[in-house]
Amino acid sequence: MVASMENAREALRATFGFDDFRGRQAEVVERTLARQSSLAVMPTGAGKSLTYQLPATMLQGCCIVISPLIALMHDQLRSARVNGIRAATLTSADADWRETQDAYRAGKLDLLYVAPERASQPAFRDFLAFSPIALFAVDEAHCVSEWGHDFRPDYRMLRPLMDAFPDVPRLALTATADRQTRGDVLAQLGIPEEGLVLAGFDRPNIRYAIRHRDNPVRQIANLMAERPGPGIVYAQTRRKVEDLAEKLARETGRTVLPYHAGLDPETRAANQAAFVASEDMVIVATVAFGMGIDKPDVRFVAHVGVPKSIEAYYQETGRAGRDGDPSAATMFWGAGDFATARARLAEVDGDRRGAERARLDALAGLVETPQCRRAVLLRHFGEDPPETCGNCDNCLDAPDVTEVTELARKLLSAVYRTGQSFGMGHLQKVLTGTEDERVRQRGHDRLSVYGIVEGEEARLLQPLGRALQARGDLVPTEHGGLALGGSAREILKGEREVAIVVPPKRQRRGRRGGDEANPVGDPLFEALRELRRELASEAQVPPYVVFHDSTLREMAASRPASMDAMSRVGGVGGKKLEAYGARFLRCIAEN
Repeated sequence: MVASMENAREALRATFGFDDFRGRQAEVVERTLARQSSLAVMPTGAGKSLTYQLPATMLQGCCIVISPLIALMHDQLRSARVNGIRAATLTSADADWRETQDAYRAGKLDLLYVAPERASQPAFRDFLAFSPIALFAVDEAHCVSEWGHDFRPDYRMLRPLMDAFPDVPRLALTATADRQTRGDVLAQLGIPEEGLVLAGFDRPNIRYAIRHRDNPVRQIANLMAERPGPGIVYAQTRRKVEDLAEKLARETGRTVLPYHAGLDPETRAANQAAFVASEDMVIVATVAFGMGIDKPDVRFVAHVGVPKSIEAYYQETGRAGRDGDPSAATMFWGAGDFATARARLAEVDGDRRGAERARLDALAGLVETPQCRRAVLLRHFGEDPPETCGNCDNCLDAPDVTEVTELARKLLSAVYRTGQSFGMGHLQKVLTGTEDERVRQRGHDRLSVYGIVEGEEARLLQPLGRALQARGDLVPTEHGGLALGGSAREILKGEREVAIVVPPKRQRRGRRGGDEANPVGDPLFEALRELRRELASEAQVPPYVVFHDSTLREMAASRPASMDAMSRVGGVGGKKLEAYGARFLRCIAEN
């Protein structure tokens, strides 16, 4: 007998404490209960894991979840178990693998998490035959596609496993997949086109901002002051990670720790565990950090440098605000970021170079746009958003757009006439007629371009240089100079116009008072949060595994006085009510 959606809503309330589904969760769950295969593209924070965890408690057999990182599996394992779901992981880090295998064979598991490297092996396929399978759930499914930004070859080998169990439905899940990637995932995993459930990409609670990088320590310290709570700062190299972590800790007095592959495994694991458990820590990391973190209360994500692509940017910024509370995604970029990225294109195989160049051009468009950042992001993923969102830097403080075609021709002419060997500093001195020994030694004070820029034009040279490098019209030379590239010759010939964004002058912001988790300063909320810390410490789980901030805010507002009233608070399922209800009721009564 097929479970109905009425049954599903009853199970949703009993297990997770929610009265109804969000977004397109219901459609995905309904298809799964009807044993239909699906690819669900849902934004981070939309509750993808619920779409397989709930059916796993309702269908006969065990749901096999294929996930890319051990840390992510263990994070989801904690959350599943605290909701009363019988879950286990089978990874190289688990000492209890024999007990897990016995529990699977005995039909005592709802969820079994494994990595693609294990799932693709014939021995694992043979093991699965010992017990009924309810569902195959493939998390981070964009890793299947060689067109995706995070391709993992072992994902490509999952099809034979699932084909060996043709009656078991397949559910692929991702937050990040453009049209080409979606088509590839459907084909590679054998999911029919009608199985695509596209929930959209918008994360309205995230405020996007992109700014020129001038003093990253000061800029991020200001962001930390504006956004109390946990944060992630992405830097491009291990050295920058460690340098930023040390300076930010000294500048702000907050706990700031580094994370990168060069740290010894014990330090890396300890820093990650401290971040997951913390309510105010900041971690500075390379992009290796994050996919394995299912932490809902990250209040900001900052990039010190440009990410690999819009897809990577969307996924990395999506680690902010999974709980739906207001959060920020801020990128601090420099022209050298694009120069380095374009130089690396030469190392990419010829077949992929065109696609990678297009990704970089799209990212440059996002950085340079005077229009709504969110609209540019959503259009990249095939959506048709409103022209403005009201929650990005360009919508909140519109920049000026200045036509600088003639100035661009002067700058490009200076690049050409100085031999395409010098950086922006030298070129600015030549164009503005600055007295400089190096300029005189090379005879550049005798060039026709010497001293032809002054006044307001001189102030626009730096942003113009950044814009031309971002667009690829100026490209780096082997020795740190700039050479003509892209559309530079068309600009010089007057065949292409150039306009640049001049960002508004920003007022220096003081520290914001209060905590966004508790905007009205309710002392009951703080008491509930302190109790949550105690319970989390006792259970050795992160605080958010006990309850999210939104659940605590609802408790503080409604002040339930009985177990029945507590059971109606969003996020209080049956297992959590039994485990924590009495202590939270006592806390409310005493405050």
